[in-house]
Amino acid sequence: MAFGSGLDDDDSVMSEINMTPLVDVMLVLLIIFILTVPVLTHAVKIDLPQADNVPNEVKPKTIALTVTADAAIHWNDDVIDSAELDARLQAVAAEEPQPEIHLRGDKAVAYEHVIKVMAAAQQAGVQKLGFVTEPER
Repeated sequence: MAFGSGLDDDDSVMSEINMTPLVDVMLVLLIIFILTVPVLTHAVKIDLPQADNVPNEVKPKTIALTVTADAAIHWNDDVIDSAELDARLQAVAAEEPQPEIHLRGDKAVAYEHVIKVMAAAQQAGVQKLGFVTEPER
């Protein structure tokens, strides 16, 4: 059985694909897409409120805790004893967000005094404890 004009009397099968129906289907689909896309993107016009996208960052305060050469403990500018240090560290540990504590130790002070302040901060539950030093020149 032959597909074609019928002019040749060959009984061979035609091996060519007729592209006309395929092109017709593709053109119809293209027209459908052209007509439906503007309908899909149409939205109701409203006046939306404006908002800033910047997160509010609450910076925790910092506390300067200094151990001087004579083993005196300074809380910012106040001289305190170990009992007062424990009470203030307990109060700082309960705050949310916890303030950062910057520990400064004089290079002439005995290592033991700085370690006692560190241990008191750890026992109080302070999470943010940092050391402040000067770089070498």
